[in-house]
Amino acid sequence: MEPETVANALAAGREIDFSVTALFLRASFIVQLTIVLMAAASIWSWTIIVAKLLRFARARGEADRFEAAFWSGQPLDELHARLGERPASSLERIFVAGMNEWRKSHGAGGLIPGAEQRIERVMTVAIRREAEGLERRLGVLASTAATTPFIGLFGTVWGVKNSFEAIALMQNTNLAVVAPGIAEALLTTAIGLLAAVPAVIFYNKLSADAERLIGRMEGFADEFGAILDRQMQKLGA
Repeated sequence: MEPETVANALAAGREIDFSVTALFLRASFIVQLTIVLMAAASIWSWTIIVAKLLRFARARGEADRFEAAFWSGQPLDELHARLGERPASSLERIFVAGMNEWRKSHGAGGLIPGAEQRIERVMTVAIRREAEGLERRLGVLASTAATTPFIGLFGTVWGVKNSFEAIALMQNTNLAVVAPGIAEALLTTAIGLLAAVPAVIFYNKLSADAERLIGRMEGFADEFGAILDRQMQKLGA
């Protein structure tokens, strides 16, 4: 390519606005729709991420406070009465579920047979319910991480297609003709990655945090069940 031709192409390229806003407004409807979908997925993902981070931090604090009260030596009946029927945290709800079944298992002649199994079942159900709440909407992050790169790839292919069509229509391959379509294609790729990378990182982190909290609930249920089992053995003796 002659130096004069190169200089003209560079001059034409400098006259084109390559800002994100200009690229979006100049893009075809399909590319614009692709960008909007990925931006919406990214905003939704970040909303879930922030909400889950706050919820998990609150859940850890509530669990610390309840366990401190539980192991303080306070009688379990008093702790149960203080919490009432509307416990605020996950461990409190598991504790109240176990204590309610413990009280229901006392009949006129003492403990009703099968009390241990019933207490274990109600606490297992309570744990499952809490686990569902912790894991709710994490699938959205997984879906965002898995799909937005492919949506971005679709926008990339469409932008490249527009570039080739412009070349064919104008019979010209200089920078001013090729650059806008290529820039649109790269923009959709970048937005797809910006949506996917945080989603996959925080999906892994939040899933691990949820598993740790669920494990903590299961550990507490085992310890609480052991305490009630000792009480049942004393009553049976």
